[in-house]
Amino acid sequence: MTHKIIRREKITLNSIQRKMIASGWGKETLESSTTEKITYLSDGLKVNGYLAYPNDKSKKYPCVIWCRGGIGSSGAIDEFNAKGIFGQIASWGYVVFASQYRGNAGGEGKDEFGGSDLNDVLNLIPLAEEIEFADKNIWGIEGWSRGGMMTYLTLTRTKIFRAAIAIGGIADLNCNSHESTFMKNLYEITMGKSGSENFKKECESRSIINFPEKLSDTTPILLLHGTADERVKVHDSIELAKKLKELNRPHKLVLLENGDHFLKSHRKEVNKLRKDWFEKHLMKFISVVGLLYTCSVLLSF
Repeated sequence: MTHKIIRREKITLNSIQRKMIASGWGKETLESSTTEKITYLSDGLKVNGYLAYPNDKSKKYPCVIWCRGGIGSSGAIDEFNAKGIFGQIASWGYVVFASQYRGNAGGEGKDEFGGSDLNDVLNLIPLAEEIEFADKNIWGIEGWSRGGMMTYLTLTRTKIFRAAIAIGGIADLNCNSHESTFMKNLYEITMGKSGSENFKKECESRSIINFPEKLSDTTPILLLHGTADERVKVHDSIELAKKLKELNRPHKLVLLENGDHFLKSHRKEVNKLRKDWFEKHLMKFISVVGLLYTCSVLLSF
């Protein structure tokens, strides 16, 4: 087998950082999971990202892809936050794969904000073949902000995911960019100044609101959005939910009153919603292969 993961390095934190992880994400995150920095191949490019998993490797675990927001250094995930964000999901009983996207965090290529860099998400899927305790038959996906957009676009390319979560997700790039300075800046960094025909075309091709029927019709989507989000306006999730309802697609919309873009004041509620959604839609699919793997491990002792 040709290996797609070409570098793995466990994250180590100092004592102060470890205390902060335990305080912010819980002792289970700190004590029950391992997080690694990885470099993997995506379309021949060396792309950086993260891998996280439970410390107990006696059974197989469902896989979750996590899609970051922002672009470049803005929104990039450092080692401390990787241990918190991905370690927490791993402590729930999942193998987590995350990409910094091409051109970011020292990776090769150029981030196109939902262009060819979408392959950096899809190319995480084969990495599960190299993780013995990953159940490659059960997949979930989660994305925040720009990562929500990447999640939607990924769901137009595959039906492998049994559950999806989008938090403050960009569903409509809204090429006028008059509502959010944050969005306007993203446009100009990635697609140039507004007004050109090409700019409009690129915006429309990344806005799931224009083609919701292309989303996987077998993937339940949880939409979470703060009503006071100043970066990605709440109507993105509201309008997408309306489209999903019209299409009779499985979904749930949760609006968090006065929540900002990062939902800082709703952290516990958001974590519970996320955990419950994955548990409801992924854990029930624990495969026979996974059970056989557990039995083989136990018999080896």
